[in-house]
Amino acid sequence: MKPNQLNIDFEEAVAYVNSYTKPLPADLLLKLYAYYKIANENKSHPGSRTPLINAFKANALIQAKNTDRDQAMKAYIKLVKKEVEKL
Repeated sequence: MKPNQLNIDFEEAVAYVNSYTKPLPADLLLKLYAYYKIANENKSHPGSRTPLINAFKANALIQAKNTDRDQAMKAYIKLVKKEVEKL
């Protein structure tokens, strides 16, 4: 099965973020986290050992809860282009 352009663009944006070496703002990371989990249909709970971090991650997921998979991929790509690539 040939991947569609959205999947290709999403994987490229994920690779870009994963290779990014400068610190990113926490609010941006939380948004990227939520969109990534939704895009990958990952229903597991946040797995941090720190309850406060889990709370922030859960809150980010709640804020993005009405986002479907394609919307999440598009939002992730848009955030990377708008916020990460300009840093």
